[in-house]
Amino acid sequence: MVQIEHYIYIRKYKKKIRKERIRGTERMAHASACFFSLPHHTLPSSCRNIHSSNQNIPARPPLELPVPMARAASDGSVNLLHAAKRAVDSYVTSGMVVGLGSGRASFLAIQHLGRRLRDGSLRDVTGIPTSVSSASEAAKAGIPLEDYRDSLQIDFAFMDADIIEEDTLAAVIGRRKLEGGESIIQEKSVMKTASNLTFIVPDKQYGKGLDGSIPVLVNTGNWMETAEEIDDLFLGDAEVWRRPTFGHADPHGGNFPLVTSEGHHVLDVIFTSPILDLAQVAKDLDRIDGVVDHGVISSIPSTAIVVSKTGVTVVNNIVETT
Repeated sequence: MVQIEHYIYIRKYKKKIRKERIRGTERMAHASACFFSLPHHTLPSSCRNIHSSNQNIPARPPLELPVPMARAASDGSVNLLHAAKRAVDSYVTSGMVVGLGSGRASFLAIQHLGRRLRDGSLRDVTGIPTSVSSASEAAKAGIPLEDYRDSLQIDFAFMDADIIEEDTLAAVIGRRKLEGGESIIQEKSVMKTASNLTFIVPDKQYGKGLDGSIPVLVNTGNWMETAEEIDDLFLGDAEVWRRPTFGHADPHGGNFPLVTSEGHHVLDVIFTSPILDLAQVAKDLDRIDGVVDHGVISSIPSTAIVVSKTGVTVVNNIVETT
């Protein structure tokens, strides 16, 4: 029965995933064609024939394969995997409904959760994916899935965060390009519904007075008026650009502005000075007509697993309910 449910669930997203793969293959093919169309003398020396007798063509040095574990340790991948396992092993118990986040660490956590289910150390866990990509990863891992609905009670959820504010653990999601069926609205709905929430974040993206962008979803009909009001709100501290689907980016989103699956434009509010209070920014955005949602998650109990090259740190916040 579980296998049938997985099959039906994946068929629902199969067409979209196939299109993404085709686009990726076309880009790779185009890049390869451009590369191999170059004259031989313009190729970098590392690409030339190692056995060439032509003295004008330097020989390619012997290939040195990297040591996987050493490389992983240097870029923090080992600790990222440790953090993903920590999120599952510390908070997931049998019988839970678990929100499955999007991003590199979340996908590692999904894979580990699948292994725990297969070896029998966890049982009867249901996953609620936040995107097509997390649904696909969960199905491959053998995790039973359900679609999100408002009445659903979610026991625990994990998610990659773009930045996390120290102490408050207010987080920003949605900075990256919305691929794989990602939806800021659905991601936030799952996170807010969860009784227990854990973010996974690199240490460079954890602290006070962080900068960068906050994505804001707005209605398409009056997006310019909404953008102007947001610009007035953060005058001198931020710029407001409409996110493009691809190609040239400018304040208007170029010729191909992004429209989300729910039919909204995405305005990137790009802060040029430190963001001192994410929760206050969220409140200010919520008061603007035309703003549907944004990438700030604040004022809810949560845990942050902060990943560095030297290890993993777990930080908790305490939010008083009123």
